Amino acid sequence: MYPPDQYEESTVAGVPDISPEETWAALRDDPQAALVDVRTDAEWNFVGIPDLASLGKQPVLIPWQLYPTMQMNSHFADHLHKAGLTPLHRIYFICRSGARSLAAGQAAQAAGFPHAFNVADGFEGPVDGEGHRGTVAGWKADGLPWRQR
Repeated sequence: MYPPDQYEESTVAGVPDISPEETWAALRDDPQAALVDVRTDAEWNFVGIPDLASLGKQPVLIPWQLYPTMQMNSHFADHLHKAGLTPLHRIYFICRSGARSLAAGQAAQAAGFPHAFNVADGFEGPVDGEGHRGTVAGWKADGLPWRQR
């Protein structure tokens, strides 16, 4: 986890990639840290979600794109506010592999949330040699808690 003074510096160059383990540590140690899962409702329902219950937290579920059309969620920033997030929160964005969450973090910064981080490799990570996700890198592969919704 970054020391608090580095949060300010980290936003200057954009949205930094943070490993799932570093994200877990930040969520555990920082009361102002929140995890925003930007995957679709279909992914939450069929693939699972990060389980933060042991930390006394829940992931914030806000889709970056709307299933099944996959159009951009034009109310994304509004949903961050409605979820109770403020510019003081350190927001860790996660998706399947880290691409949508990076875009969501950039949009959050543009909307006034300066402490945005991208969970590198996301929830499932890249595909392995057999075309399966969740075995190479990411939240699941790193053995972090998750559950079916």
